Amino acid sequence: MSTSAATKEFSYSPADFQAVRKKLKLLTGINLADSKDSMVYSRLARRIRTLRLSSFLQYLNYLDSNTNSEQEEFVNALTTNLTSFFRESHHFVALEEHLRKNQKPTTIWCAASSTGEEPYSIAMSAVNAFGGFNCPVKIIASDIDSNVLQTASNGIYRADQIKDLSIALKQRFFHRGKGNQDGKIKIVPELRKMVKFQKLNLMDDAWSLSNNIDIVFCRNVMIYFDKSTQVAILEKIVKHMAPDSLYFAGHSENFANVSDILSPLGKTIYKPNRALK
Repeated sequence: MSTSAATKEFSYSPADFQAVRKKLKLLTGINLADSKDSMVYSRLARRIRTLRLSSFLQYLNYLDSNTNSEQEEFVNALTTNLTSFFRESHHFVALEEHLRKNQKPTTIWCAASSTGEEPYSIAMSAVNAFGGFNCPVKIIASDIDSNVLQTASNGIYRADQIKDLSIALKQRFFHRGKGNQDGKIKIVPELRKMVKFQKLNLMDDAWSLSNNIDIVFCRNVMIYFDKSTQVAILEKIVKHMAPDSLYFAGHSENFANVSDILSPLGKTIYKPNRALK
């Protein structure tokens, strides 16, 4: 274990780490790497402290005894949320070009919305493509973490998070905070109305989603699953996609081994294999 025993506030053994990994995979399908032992300790230590427990073994027993109330806290603590506005910017250039060329009602699913920067970037691209907020684009943004969904729904961020955006984007899509909100920015209400946030676990048997989704953003998500889980989730996603739809993957994902499910169109952009319908 990489966490030094001398500095640990709570008892934490290799067996505890393996038990956490097993529980997280059962609940979410996520495979934690061996290197994540320190992350597990630091994130779950907050819950142990809050619950006034003394060890990870006590916490794991508490988790098993309070499944309904604690599972969400457990998952929220361990899911990683790394995002930014217009991250992997080439995708948003491609999205805007696609929407501008296909001026029709479009449903977009952002499958790992985190704190909202990605779905709001999708919404901004849609507004730019159609020339206004009253555009025929429906954006569904989901995540397994209820805490980040609340942040996303609020649409309030640090001002430095948009420092690299153009002046035009800043003026059109953000309000700058004043007084006690100085140093913060807020998504304009017209843009927030374009995005519907909902909690969704990709490992659930059924998803409350349309079966005719035109565009899926599921970026840097599959890297957390083993190969068989990746295939199962991708097959399920494709069954929800419309004809001539697009799948945007992350820069760290390669789907060469699932060519029967997704066919490449460009730089980490794919189309679904219709044979799965």
